[in-house]
Amino acid sequence: MSTSETARPATLDATGLRELIESGRAPRVLDVRTPAEFETSHIPGSYNVPLDLLREHRRELRDLLGGDVVLVCRSGARASQARQALAGVGLPNLTVLDGGILSWQAANAPITRGVPRWDLERQVRLVAGSIVLVSILASVYVPQLKWVAGAIGAGLTVAAVTNTCAMGMVLGKLPYNRGASRDLDTVMGQLRGSAVERA
Repeated sequence: MSTSETARPATLDATGLRELIESGRAPRVLDVRTPAEFETSHIPGSYNVPLDLLREHRRELRDLLGGDVVLVCRSGARASQARQALAGVGLPNLTVLDGGILSWQAANAPITRGVPRWDLERQVRLVAGSIVLVSILASVYVPQLKWVAGAIGAGLTVAAVTNTCAMGMVLGKLPYNRGASRDLDTVMGQLRGSAVERA
């Protein structure tokens, strides 16, 4: 690990990010939540690059992301995954907003609000809880259904250990969560435009 990597913090708190933005030294802020989550609320001036798109096109994104980059999600988990993906292709100067958009809102920092929607983690809790509840109740009549509840429990355990969530990835692809189109061309165009403004 180089000196610059050890000197650079992996996370930045909401107060620190707000100070950077207000001082005119704003880093590029990439929000890796789903488009629908981003449309519900986001940090003014941030760019929506959903995690699945970022992972798939991290090499193309690397070429556009110079300077400091702060990654944001709901709580920090998806942003940490995005940091690993971008660091894996050699992008330096990556920081995760500690506590995500939740900490930003808790700090009463400026926020752009849109149509309220449930965030992805809340949807996962609803779907997983509903499947477990229904399978346990139905197991009174069909005892084998208890294994469905067990499979969901195992999936949630794996999700916690690996800090990933297959159910969340599937739910993120539903039309409700897609929001405005965030294809590669749209994202690249926005990032190119911001690079020109910074030059």
